[in-house]
Amino acid sequence: MTSMIKREYKNDELLNPEDSLFLLIDYQPTQINSINSMNRKKLIDNIVVTQKIINTFDIPTILSTVNVTNGQNKETIPQLSAQLDGVHSYDRTSINAWEDQDVYEAIHKSNKHKIIIAALWTEACLTFPTLDALKEGYSVFPVIDAIGGTSKLAHEAALQRITNAGAQPVSIAQLACELQRDWNRKGTLPGFVSAMTEAGIFLKLS
Repeated sequence: MTSMIKREYKNDELLNPEDSLFLLIDYQPTQINSINSMNRKKLIDNIVVTQKIINTFDIPTILSTVNVTNGQNKETIPQLSAQLDGVHSYDRTSINAWEDQDVYEAIHKSNKHKIIIAALWTEACLTFPTLDALKEGYSVFPVIDAIGGTSKLAHEAALQRITNAGAQPVSIAQLACELQRDWNRKGTLPGFVSAMTEAGIFLKLS
């Protein structure tokens, strides 16, 4: 019962904290209220627990909103903002965050090669930067139970499109397990267990 030495992250096909960033796009009231591919309350719960997982593993978050500065939209929802202490928000007007200079530069300056992504909507603000990132050689991992589209059909078609292009969809459970990898990694274990319990994957002990 001896774990192997932790893999060198540069040669690790799986997600690892050392070579990953989290791209979080447009979790704002207008976008949330237009989601019809899943229950909106569940969507909020899922993106919050996703952010908690990201924070547990000290993965940098690149946060972007759309049309806040010009007054057309509101900021990131408060439930999620509570998990984003100290994270700068890059506001933009472009639908495709990859076409915003500040977001683009932040991603490239991170020197990370694996992009975990969650965005609203699946068919637009998730699909477009995913396709661009793949074209530039990044590995992209959409968190499928923390995203949504304007309809179930639109959501599913977008997922198929990006998967065909090389994206690697992951669930919240898969994301957490892939980052934790070993029960012996005690530093992140409490956060891992807490997030999995909050997501309803682990049962709460009475």
